[in-house]
Amino acid sequence: MQQQFSPVTTVQLNHTAVYARDRRLSADFLAAVLGVEVGAPFGPFLPVDLGNGVTLDYYELTDEPVQSQHYAFLVPDEEFDGMIARLEALGVTYYADPPHTEPGAVNHLFGGRGAYFDDPSGHNMEIMTRPYARP
Repeated sequence: MQQQFSPVTTVQLNHTAVYARDRRLSADFLAAVLGVEVGAPFGPFLPVDLGNGVTLDYYELTDEPVQSQHYAFLVPDEEFDGMIARLEALGVTYYADPPHTEPGAVNHLFGGRGAYFDDPSGHNMEIMTRPYARP
């Protein structure tokens, strides 16, 4: 059966590749923190479905270093505390700031809450409950 698609009326991010030393470890880690699912492998990719039509497709780099990137996730305020609790349960230090100088603290930017943490491949992940105010 052929899948039906609605016409696209705006530009939308659909997926992006996230390089990892171990795609399963990194995908499982992020999914556990965010409370989302890891999908079935798709070729060399292991997708984490963010629930808004976007997937992070983890791709394993075995013969070269992973360049650290920054990924920011806008999360529901009512789920933020659970994400912090899952980071703590995993023994992962979170920080209030991007350079990781304020351990175990959250920020309150733009009237929300936010925190930064490293994933197993060294990516600087961010969870935030309010989007940044842009000029």
